[in-house]
Amino acid sequence: MNAIISWFAKNTVSANLLMAGVIVVGAMTVGTLKQEVVPMVEMQAAVISVVYPGAAPLEVEQGVCLPIERAVQGLSGIDKVNSTAKENIGVVTVEFLEGVDRNDIVNDVKTAVDAIDNFPQDSERPQVKLLDMIGKVMDVVIWGDTSHSELRKATNIVESQLLAHPGITLVSLSNAPPFQISIEIEQSMLNRYQLSFDGITAAIQNSSVDIPGGSLFADSGEILLRANGQAYDRKDLEKIVIRNNGNGGSLLLKDIATIKDGFAETEQFNRFNSKPATILSVFRVGSQETLVLADYVNEALDKAKAKLPAGIHLSIKSDDTKILNSRLDLMLRNGRAGLMLVLIALAFFLRLRVALWTTIGIPIAFLGAILLMPWFDVSINLISLFGFIVVLGIVVDDAIVVAENIHEKRRNGMEGLRAAIEGAQEMSKPVIFAVLTTITAFIPMLFMPGSMGKFARNIPLIVIAVLIFSLVEALLILPAHLRYLPLETEDEKPGLWSKVQGVADRSVEFMINKLYRPMLGWAMPNRYLLMGISVAALVSTIGYVSSGRVNFNFFPQIEADDVIVDIRMPLGVPVSQTESAIMRIEGAAKLLQTELFNADGLPIIESITTAVGAQPTKFKQQQMGGGTGENSSGAHLAEVHLELLGAEFRQITGNEVIERLSAKVGPIAGAENVSYSADLISSPGDIDLRVTGQDLDEILSVSKQLQNDLQKIAGVRLVSDTYQVGKRELSIALLPQGEALGLSLGSVGRQIRQAYYGSLVQSFQRDSDEVEMYVRLPREARESLYSLNTMLIHTPSGSRVPLSYVASIGEGRGAAQIDRYSRMRSIRVQAQIDKRATSPDSVLSKLNEGSIPALRSRYPEIEISLAGQQEEQKEFMGSLQRTNLLALLAIFILLAIPLSSYMQPLIIMSAIPFGMIGAIVGHVILGYDLSMFSLIGVVALSGIVINDSLVMIDLINRMRASGSSVLEAVMQSGTRRFRAIMLTTLTTFLGLTPLLLEKSIQAKFLIPMAISVAFGVVFATLITLLIVPSLYMIIEDLRQIPGRISGRKSR
Repeated sequence: MNAIISWFAKNTVSANLLMAGVIVVGAMTVGTLKQEVVPMVEMQAAVISVVYPGAAPLEVEQGVCLPIERAVQGLSGIDKVNSTAKENIGVVTVEFLEGVDRNDIVNDVKTAVDAIDNFPQDSERPQVKLLDMIGKVMDVVIWGDTSHSELRKATNIVESQLLAHPGITLVSLSNAPPFQISIEIEQSMLNRYQLSFDGITAAIQNSSVDIPGGSLFADSGEILLRANGQAYDRKDLEKIVIRNNGNGGSLLLKDIATIKDGFAETEQFNRFNSKPATILSVFRVGSQETLVLADYVNEALDKAKAKLPAGIHLSIKSDDTKILNSRLDLMLRNGRAGLMLVLIALAFFLRLRVALWTTIGIPIAFLGAILLMPWFDVSINLISLFGFIVVLGIVVDDAIVVAENIHEKRRNGMEGLRAAIEGAQEMSKPVIFAVLTTITAFIPMLFMPGSMGKFARNIPLIVIAVLIFSLVEALLILPAHLRYLPLETEDEKPGLWSKVQGVADRSVEFMINKLYRPMLGWAMPNRYLLMGISVAALVSTIGYVSSGRVNFNFFPQIEADDVIVDIRMPLGVPVSQTESAIMRIEGAAKLLQTELFNADGLPIIESITTAVGAQPTKFKQQQMGGGTGENSSGAHLAEVHLELLGAEFRQITGNEVIERLSAKVGPIAGAENVSYSADLISSPGDIDLRVTGQDLDEILSVSKQLQNDLQKIAGVRLVSDTYQVGKRELSIALLPQGEALGLSLGSVGRQIRQAYYGSLVQSFQRDSDEVEMYVRLPREARESLYSLNTMLIHTPSGSRVPLSYVASIGEGRGAAQIDRYSRMRSIRVQAQIDKRATSPDSVLSKLNEGSIPALRSRYPEIEISLAGQQEEQKEFMGSLQRTNLLALLAIFILLAIPLSSYMQPLIIMSAIPFGMIGAIVGHVILGYDLSMFSLIGVVALSGIVINDSLVMIDLINRMRASGSSVLEAVMQSGTRRFRAIMLTTLTTFLGLTPLLLEKSIQAKFLIPMAISVAFGVVFATLITLLIVPSLYMIIEDLRQIPGRISGRKSR
């Protein structure tokens, strides 16, 4: 390495070409990088969904979920199999083991599912897809005071225009019922003409069809033959012949049926600012860029506006480009401020030329990392930009040490080239190993489990790339420029900045001679007392944290620029009741909109979107939190979405908006649940426990007991579970007289299904829409129990008898949804907590001490485990402990190699636990709870805080090798390295200071990691300057003990 350093120092042209190459190629790469709010990650999971129309949750569980679970459970690479059975659909989520190829496993899953041959007859084909976090760019709202059918026609125009653009790939219609043709036939017509639903379905299928007839090879050429009879609308269907009469007449479909060409009976619709609306969501796919795609959307919408009828308007909501631009601006603003602070700090304490060349290493290292970002598959996003800010102050540490050493040699009169070569060579070993240990400390972040781990990997990839190029700059480029550093002379007339630097130098000298040297002189003879005080401080800090006075929240709340109000009514209520409840919330929101304005007079609430029949915004929040599954829908669900001005443009938080809105809304009679949220990521509860077993009654008993115990704990509120009673159910049982007529329960059930759910005639494509066609009884006939009892059932002999004669009808209720976890039924018990009164860990500790062991003893077949964030926290902490221990072992090895010692690496690594004290103190001072990001910062801190200790120990060893005594070497190394240690600490802290002072709500979840690094480095500096020299002397004391003992024996 010394030869390479010497060669580059002598060949300035080569050093400049290396620098220019990194800068040019890095700058060219910037324009090719993908920009996004958060990185898109591939989830190690697949979702299998099977639509089973008209089926209750229990039927879906038995007919769909159980067969799929059995088929996929034994496949290689499968970690967990969970499922959810709801009305009309079953969803099975298959989670893969980390590290396996998900594309290979999903093919095995598809093969296993396709081999299942006992799905219910009326279920649809299983859909198997990998679970991906698709990036939604924006919502396009088509709204106006018009009918829903007119809105859908306008929506088709807009959708066609969007998809016609070559740069737009994926557009999805949100919370809107699909097109459907309903052929409704009165029971009296069926009786009058002796018809059945089977016969009518067959007649339509035989007439409404397109059949290719092959080819006719005429002399003029090949001619295609086709039978074209597909009916696409009501007029076509009316002409279909159901039966030919013997006298030459025909019974047409229009003679017996009412044909409705409209929408499915799903009761889903939207309003935008109180007007009927439809919403198209635009997604980015693959390498598509958010900002570029947004430009494409605006181009397409400009063309679509010209084609829309009068009274139809277009608006954009949930625009991720606004979020992206504001977040990028936030991070870049903090980065620029940090860079300026680092430059100013260096300029104060180093000669201006040295400071400039040292600071130039930052853009060189950053551009070098940018050069590698495409290879690492890292985009420009909020997380990767935070990685640049984290490393901003660290990146110059090696350059500071090298530059300060070269500067010192020049001040001592050494010739420029020689000073550059020897100064860099002397520092090469500690600098290289310091960078390697820092890289090693960040490596565990690459292997964090779960969805949050996939996000966080952007940080270590950026940090590692930056540190590699900073090392190249410090050892190969910087010496080639500092060789020309002019010699300082006493008669040189100082300029203005030199006078400022003189003041700074005198301040540093004062700190060294009047403060640090006396403290170090006191510490050496009192080293055991100092170590005792330090250990006591460490133990006290651990005790303080363990006492619960510092709250730990695994994933901190991140406030979004939205307020979402979700309402859940009892299952089975008419949609009119749900709409009435949500209208009350919408009205309160409209009133609040007229009251809240920012300093510039702009309304705080930009738009109000209401969804009835689903909760699409809540579903998006759950996906961002790593949730899986399908979006729930039903007439009992609704939400109001308030889109707010960006946080930087308003003086009121989302939670304050919620307080005012909830006060205006008040309690809503009949609602099972009304929830308000201003969080970017939805979490079902601070406490989330999963109760699993085979017996549903036992599971419910355990759930009820857990809820009672939770309510007794101070600080716990809003306790609930996920079990919900389903709709009223009418159970059909075949009577003996029905069996005597040759009927079976299956044939009776199928006829009831045809009449009430409908018999699917066919599904066809009409323009860009898929349309399903059903034959059924009219809606009015399907709303009365009397019509069910009097419905006529066809017997095998051809006769018709009332349903009440052949079957009994019993009433009951089942579950609204059946959740299964690892092939067992499951219910989750959830609760919110007042974080000022307690913490999730404290609540769980109390449950584990009393309630949970007692329940496990009483119900041995029931399992109680962590779920949600608690489950991810357990996995995260376990992985963090394992990977961090391996990282510490690797750091020890990297230190032991250059030092040729087993004890000196432990002296250096003693700074790590004391750095943690600084991290905790920083959180207390700034009023932040510890979180997952705090722990990630502590892990990164492990590699950063030892760098100064390594440089000091290296100098002590070199001085001892040159003949200095132990005490002299310790004292001299401390004072000689004080300036470099202070500068590296100062630049690290100042690089993160703008982020620490950032008031933006969106930056708050990143600040805990910055606190850990910044305050940990500052505290570890005190340790390095006092504890490390003391430990070095203590180790020397221990080494002399055997000699003293042997000396006494010889006397």
